[in-house]
Amino acid sequence: MAKLRVLVVEDSLTVRKRLVDVLAADPEIDVVGEAADGKQGVELCLKLRPDVMTVDMMMPSMSGLAVTEYLMAYCPTPILIVSASLNRGEVYKTFEALAAGAVDVLEKPLGDESDASWERRLASTVKLVSRIKVITHPRARLSLWAKSSTTPSPEAFSAGRSKPSLVAIGASTGGPQAILEILRALPADYPLPILFVLHIGQPFGTCFADWLDGQSPLRVAHAVDGEPLPEPGTPRVIMAPPDYHLVVRAGRLRLNTDPERHSCRPSIDVLLESLARDRGAGTLGCLLTGMGKDGAAGLLELRRAGGRTIAQDEASSVVYGIPREAAALGAAERVLPLEQIAPALLAFAQQRAHAEAP
Repeated sequence: MAKLRVLVVEDSLTVRKRLVDVLAADPEIDVVGEAADGKQGVELCLKLRPDVMTVDMMMPSMSGLAVTEYLMAYCPTPILIVSASLNRGEVYKTFEALAAGAVDVLEKPLGDESDASWERRLASTVKLVSRIKVITHPRARLSLWAKSSTTPSPEAFSAGRSKPSLVAIGASTGGPQAILEILRALPADYPLPILFVLHIGQPFGTCFADWLDGQSPLRVAHAVDGEPLPEPGTPRVIMAPPDYHLVVRAGRLRLNTDPERHSCRPSIDVLLESLARDRGAGTLGCLLTGMGKDGAAGLLELRRAGGRTIAQDEASSVVYGIPREAAALGAAERVLPLEQIAPALLAFAQQRAHAEAP
């Protein structure tokens, strides 16, 4: 079986050697090249055509963000960002790289964690990223689409059932890009509160809500335990904090550290199951791109409780894992490409206005 061909792009000689040594020690991986800066990394990628790249964020000549944007536009390659994430500015650049088409992010070794644990995670994440098919992704597409008008389709959902009051969205691998595109296509006065669960590890998850708040017309913040669930008419996106499950109980947001579900905390299933019990009809649940199956069973429970349900389609998903599981269970009332999800959310909210009209 052919080995996985990896290109390592890292300006620190010490870190680069560590990455190369760890990857080369895996019998399934062949490190085909090393680059000490972003420009050299791009040149080697065009020459060697690796199966996957590890890319640092802060480098001379071209940053990791610039490398990602260029390659996704001209030579789509699965990219794993390996970042020190020492300051908020660097973390924000990491999120921008994910929005531009990088597949995943892994923190650099700090020297105080188990070497064996980090080494296993590096090798396994590189293998995972290599299996993901990436496509041409010019960054300009995001801003152009954001400026276009989004008209809800009246056929998105049939009328009836309970009055729309809430949207819940879950995502994993590829989620930062997908949620950004959805939120940028919604107006600043979108009338329904949106609860959001994203599988993203520490320390990156801590800053993601702040970054998304600066990119979206809607206000985005982490959930606070005990706060009331916002009433319809209050435009807000509320995200589960890292390492905490988010649930809705008796009309309030609650955070807990119950055991992981599908190796995930926060878990999409946990949120959706709580909404099925507490809210039921009137809730729209949406599953976006992601690895695994967390969220599929919860979406089915929400649908059985009378809620409306959407799953992203295969063609527009970075990883067609979670949405596929939902579709297989019959949990998804509709399977939509990413660009049609925001119009569906608008149409869902519009039903509330129609119900309140005299």
